[in-house]
Amino acid sequence: MNELIEKLVKEANITPEQAAKAIEALASYVKEKYPMLGGAVDNLFGVR
Repeated sequence: MNELIEKLVKEANITPEQAAKAIEALASYVKEKYPMLGGAVDNLFGVR
């Protein structure tokens, strides 16, 4: 997830904290809409 945070910081010009929250929000959204992907999303984004 650190690589994605760094990319968001650089390309979206946001803080690392904002990037982490954005990733968590995205992961939460995907898990809510597609519960069968929950484990894959957790593994992909390193979110728990």
